[in-house]
Amino acid sequence: MRTIISFAALFLSVILLQLSTGGVGPLDAISGLTLEFTTGQIGLLGSAHFIGFFVGCWWAPRLMGNVGHSRAFAVCTALGAMGLLGHTLTDNPYIWAALRIASGTCVAGCYTVIEAWLNAKVTNETRGRAMGTYRFVDMGASLCAQLIIAVLPPASYVSYNLLAILCCAALLPLTLTKANQPETPDAPRLRPKLAWRSSPLAVAGVIVAALSSASFRMVGPVYGQEVGLNVDQIAFFLASFVLGGALAQYPLGWLADKYDRRWVLIWLSVAAVLSCGVTMAASDTGTVGVMLAAAVFGLTTFPIFSVSSAHANDFATTEERVELSAALMFWYALGAIASPYVSSTLIQQYGPGALFAFVAAGHVVLIVFGVARMRSRPTPEERTNYVYAPRTSFTIGRLLKRSREE
Repeated sequence: MRTIISFAALFLSVILLQLSTGGVGPLDAISGLTLEFTTGQIGLLGSAHFIGFFVGCWWAPRLMGNVGHSRAFAVCTALGAMGLLGHTLTDNPYIWAALRIASGTCVAGCYTVIEAWLNAKVTNETRGRAMGTYRFVDMGASLCAQLIIAVLPPASYVSYNLLAILCCAALLPLTLTKANQPETPDAPRLRPKLAWRSSPLAVAGVIVAALSSASFRMVGPVYGQEVGLNVDQIAFFLASFVLGGALAQYPLGWLADKYDRRWVLIWLSVAAVLSCGVTMAASDTGTVGVMLAAAVFGLTTFPIFSVSSAHANDFATTEERVELSAALMFWYALGAIASPYVSSTLIQQYGPGALFAFVAAGHVVLIVFGVARMRSRPTPEERTNYVYAPRTSFTIGRLLKRSREE
């Protein structure tokens, strides 16, 4: 309980931030449908978000080093609020895409500050409880963020203002805390080649994880409407995906620690291909069938990033792990930038099922590449612990480093 209280300001900021920035993606997709944006333009909004995310991941550690934690957090939340409020001034999809860059920068920047602060304050005694609470808060708020669109009218002044208020409210707990700001850590060097050198399979895995998650979360509402779901049902459709992913973490973590992680990754992709087929087949089975299929899709695709990250860390030294985490996030961001636009374009040309055909194709490539990589070298005898790896910032590696090695 003391751990929860001591980090209450940070965790409350996480909740408010997730509700705001996690809700804008599905709200933008549904609003775009209401405003008769093309499917490709809706996908562009999702890709623009991840462009901003990439910019924020790179820029935020340097900003934090120049102005400190609280001021950096204030700058990033201001960008997020401006991005949200700007939606009410125009219905031009390309201006909305520019505004989504600001929102994506806000997400990466705020999480960079939160995770740097959390890492500086935890001790060996409190790390397990603090990380457990952080994961619960982050996943729980992400789940609620998908549900919030059920009560927000699309393309509405009220909806975007409410999300902007939540974004501004995230600033209050962290800036009003009486705790002293920690020393600012050095920004991690960004070395994408480090991830490829450690494990080409892990790089392929995080790219496919981005392809699955970013496509579904940013373009999923389009698929939901195409198969006949109402707005409130689309909210539960997206939430089912997040819930399935959350439920998968512990059993998949046990499997990844017990068996060869390459086989775990390969069989996860096999299951993901099957779940894509099930999801497409379930489009005609009614609301319950569609929701269950989305949960299974989340269960099979969500853990791939964490399994890939654990596999890469098995081949890294202690000194490389922070930079390796940043490198893996770099590859994830690249995949996430491309996939919403590509998947939305495919839906526009071939229909809603093309979303899951695209994701399934990515997993087939991962299966083939994984089998090929198994012939290249044996799995290491000493392995790091499996750790659920949030896809939040380039600095998350500092927070996870000791958890992997304990």
